Amino acid sequence: MSLPSSNTPLYSHPLPDIEQWLLAQGCQQDKDQRHCWHIQQPTWNAEIWLDVEQLTVRYLHAGQDNQDVQRSFKYSLSRQDIEDAVFSGP
Repeated sequence: MSLPSSNTPLYSHPLPDIEQWLLAQGCQQDKDQRHCWHIQQPTWNAEIWLDVEQLTVRYLHAGQDNQDVQRSFKYSLSRQDIEDAVFSGP
């Protein structure tokens, strides 16, 4: 996989490259909702959505009282910034 530079905004990445990047991060694509991805880490689990204008991540049971924590990141952010924010966990 040959991705653009990590400081390139995510909107400059073709969709197949974004999908390969998510796979490389350990994500699995939902079979029914192709825009939805799942990731399980030792200390947290999350769902990631590739929405029209942003990437949204929901960390499952990560907040107070076991609530989900949701964050959104515009595609204008660099791939590295999104990677650092999303995959560092809640």
